[in-house]
Amino acid sequence: MNDASAEMPVNHHADHPGFAGITGSLFGFLFLLIGRANARLATERAHVSAADHVVDVGCGPGTAARTAARRGARVTGVDPSASMLRIAQAVTRGRADITWAEGTAERLPVPDGSATVVWALATVHHWRDVTEGLAQAYRVLAPGGRLLAVERRTDHGATGLATHGWTDAQAESFAGLCRAAGLVDVCVTGDRAGRRPVWTVSGTKP
Repeated sequence: MNDASAEMPVNHHADHPGFAGITGSLFGFLFLLIGRANARLATERAHVSAADHVVDVGCGPGTAARTAARRGARVTGVDPSASMLRIAQAVTRGRADITWAEGTAERLPVPDGSATVVWALATVHHWRDVTEGLAQAYRVLAPGGRLLAVERRTDHGATGLATHGWTDAQAESFAGLCRAAGLVDVCVTGDRAGRRPVWTVSGTKP
């Protein structure tokens, strides 16, 4: 394991300016196209069913939220970008089973113990404060609730856009933070979202 990568934080793009305004809208439409594989993977790995309330942290234009709702789940999509949420609402007209809310991983507008699944799909590397984000996930999860994070697998020494994801060291580091937050049965899995290699990190609230 590369020591330099091990020192790189799992939220290594926390200083990203975000997806606001026209730029946010453009990325929102792009994410509608490229987010489907992650959505399918997350729904399968979290075993989403009609018994679930899924909180989608960094929901973007809502692709994963809609995928979960098609399984019968109730969903709360949370995103800091008003531009993303406008697209999500426009594409999801008439669905009473999805609620959209402006917020962040560190300030989830969700009641304590009300979620059975909290997931973050390709967003943890943008969180401002991973420790607080995990504390919020723990707070909103009911006992037995599941946390799932999915990030693109990246190489040690990657640069530019190729750094938007996790190395193996970063995936393991996030798993350690999950355990420190009180989650149990935490595991790191090399997976595939479509043809793209990803890391999935999952854990359960006892």
